[in-house]
Amino acid sequence: MSHAAERLGRLRADHEALLTRANVPAATGNGVYHRWQYPVITAGHVPLEWRYDFNPDTNPFMQERLGINATFNAGAMLWQDKYIVVVRVEGDDRKSFFAIAESANGIDNFRFWPAPVVLPQTDEPDTNVYDMRLTQHEDGWIYGLFCTERKDFSLPNDTSAATAQCGIARTKDLVTWERLPDLKTNSGQQRNVVLHPEFVDGQYALYTRPQDGFISVGGGGGIGWGLTKDMTDPVIESEVIVDTKIYHTIKEVKNGQGPAPIKTPEGWLHLAHGVRNTAAGLRYVLYMFMTDLNAPWKVTYAPGGHLIAPKGEERVGDVSNVCFSNGWIVNDKEEVLIYYASSDTRLHVANSSLARLVDYCKNTPSDPLTSAGCVQQRLDLISRNQAYLEQS
Repeated sequence: MSHAAERLGRLRADHEALLTRANVPAATGNGVYHRWQYPVITAGHVPLEWRYDFNPDTNPFMQERLGINATFNAGAMLWQDKYIVVVRVEGDDRKSFFAIAESANGIDNFRFWPAPVVLPQTDEPDTNVYDMRLTQHEDGWIYGLFCTERKDFSLPNDTSAATAQCGIARTKDLVTWERLPDLKTNSGQQRNVVLHPEFVDGQYALYTRPQDGFISVGGGGGIGWGLTKDMTDPVIESEVIVDTKIYHTIKEVKNGQGPAPIKTPEGWLHLAHGVRNTAAGLRYVLYMFMTDLNAPWKVTYAPGGHLIAPKGEERVGDVSNVCFSNGWIVNDKEEVLIYYASSDTRLHVANSSLARLVDYCKNTPSDPLTSAGCVQQRLDLISRNQAYLEQS
């Protein structure tokens, strides 16, 4: 057996062991959700044939020819009784692309489909695409909204200057995608745009994140809301802010909608990310809020603090101290699987339920915005607990 063939055999065995590894619950959670011990998808899950040239004549040392740096920020949905994630796969060359992986239980044994998503181009080709949100809309289409990044030619000599806009594609089978025009708004740049799953006043409704620059939100920011009549000519004339940035909170620098919201009898459940600055750089966490069932742009409940923050090994990666989510799934048992990435490197899952998340949103106190107010909240909790213990 040649060296290349022997090495390929070892690679196959190691790869299969990773793909079939059973996930196990992590230590006791907080009662709202439960983490799982292993990431559900890592760079190592990507098929070997996407990375290696198997021909020993052209690759005698069985070297990795097209390396994978990270797998993260996945949209998610149930599809034909499978848990589907549309993963942001980033090559060693820094370019991202979309690829679909599926699992029978949504917790482990994810396998990628045979080939990456082929995304049609607009007249202005994408330099990079990432962070697709999936929405099964009541019009019958599955929409994928994502960030399309291109060079900012207004600064031709700055090789890091970029523009970010909302790219849009739609599909009926997750295999063949139709590219639609990019979203047009009055904001300089747009990221983290999400399509609401239902018509509102006969129009398509979108959650936006207006910002002035590629990284800095400037005078913009916050989770916005806007309507457009036609997704094949998507134009939002005006945006209102649903959920704003707030000083000295988990979302003081910027915030954005995660996946499309989940409809419940008591309102729409929203998962979002909030960003604050620290001496070690930006810190991304996940938080929740609810909006009115008939007016999804009106916040009804806003629990204080974060829902999920990077913990332990999750804090280490390409962009450290980051939790980000753009996909969650609710199944027929009303279980909710939250797919979140850590440090722009790998994809994890946490499981909860609709009942738990609604209870969390309705009954977790909001942020009082001052230290004194936070102390009073805890004093009130202590007092109620003491009264309960004395009566029981």
